[in-house]
Amino acid sequence: MGTEGNMGTEGGFDGAKVALFLGDKLAVILRDDLPGLSFAGHWDLPGGGRERHETPFECVARECEEELGLVLRQQNMVWSRAFSNAVTGKGNVWFFVAKLPVDAVEQVRFGSEGQRWSMMSTQGYLSHLKAVPAFQGRLRMWMEV
Repeated sequence: MGTEGNMGTEGGFDGAKVALFLGDKLAVILRDDLPGLSFAGHWDLPGGGRERHETPFECVARECEEELGLVLRQQNMVWSRAFSNAVTGKGNVWFFVAKLPVDAVEQVRFGSEGQRWSMMSTQGYLSHLKAVPAFQGRLRMWMEV
């Protein structure tokens, strides 16, 4: 696996996101359009804030199950890396890339966060004016590995 760092045991981090490929397309979530919400109305990736003593993987797996109803396993992960938290300027956040088979689309059960979910091509996400810019950059970084 092309993983930088130790994705299972990092203690100091705030949250985790995942570029989740179902087949060759990304699962994306349209963020709520609420005043004061960072990147309101933008296309986001599954993930969120850390709870209690979760590892980065446990955090992103829980968030993915809550948001899309999909179960991630360690073997689905193909890359991960810690980044500085661009929102707060303090702490770290983890970014993962994971792959599930295309038929996992049939198992998606959209949760209560966000307006809706969709499938998007990698290039579509990278060029979308309403995609979260930091995640576009991190996805590009993985593609260049």
